[in-house]
Amino acid sequence: MRNNWFIMRNLGMMCFFLSPSRDATRRRGPKNKSRIRRHAIESALAFVVTGVTTSLARAEAVQNVSPVTTENPIPTRSLWDMLVAGGPLLIPIAIASFVLFVFVFERFVSLRRGCVIPGPFVRRFLQQLRDGELDRDEALTLCAENPSHTSSVFAAAVKKWGRPAVEVEQAILDSGERAANRLRRYLRVINGVATISPLLGLLGTVWGMMQAFNSIATADAMGRPELLAAGISSALLTTAAGLFVAIPALVFYLFFVGRVDRLIIDIDALGQDLVGLISAEAIQEQKPTKTTKKKAA
Repeated sequence: MRNNWFIMRNLGMMCFFLSPSRDATRRRGPKNKSRIRRHAIESALAFVVTGVTTSLARAEAVQNVSPVTTENPIPTRSLWDMLVAGGPLLIPIAIASFVLFVFVFERFVSLRRGCVIPGPFVRRFLQQLRDGELDRDEALTLCAENPSHTSSVFAAAVKKWGRPAVEVEQAILDSGERAANRLRRYLRVINGVATISPLLGLLGTVWGMMQAFNSIATADAMGRPELLAAGISSALLTTAAGLFVAIPALVFYLFFVGRVDRLIIDIDALGQDLVGLISAEAIQEQKPTKTTKKKAA
């Protein structure tokens, strides 16, 4: 459209400049007038033909260029092709991700608060001890019937029934340490996945760069970047895969460590309540209260 507008403008300007004035027509006569007009028309037709030819040439050039872009589209790869191109080191990274999934699921189930510190058992056990409804053998039986990390700590303390508070507390500390070790089970596996996965990715990076430089050394790589693409792609894919596994593993490890610490603190607090109920000092304090109640009855 812009080219056509330029053509029409130039045509109008030529017609204006080439058209004879009224005084010149009178002086030159009708023959000269017809010859000037014919010359102006021929010049205008020449400009029109030139403009049309130029427009057709440009349109033909655009049509010739467009099929080239459609015949050579941008190459794409599927996810499976990318994993295959990553090299053999993606296999141990995939195994590490599967191990991470299994042990994270197991820890989520095992570290539930209701599984570690069963609320109904703890409240009933302590309340019955306060009311004097349990003796040593009955308390041990109740702990054995309700297996959990908290009941194992309570059982270790009940075995020191009537001993000084120091001995009862030491039994709670020893049993609590064993319970903490059981709660921290498999956390080293998760931490190991978080540590090893980036190293496997780094090893894949080194391996891919070695392949890339080997391609340069054994072939004429000047002006042929496709010879380097395979090695560089393998290096980047293994690094990304290693980080993709290591970052969630580290997050889960820190989360489970914090949960285990909170559970251990709660178990220790419950153990201190139990010391105040079954230690020798606590029993001596409870005897005058019981005798007073009997006398009042």
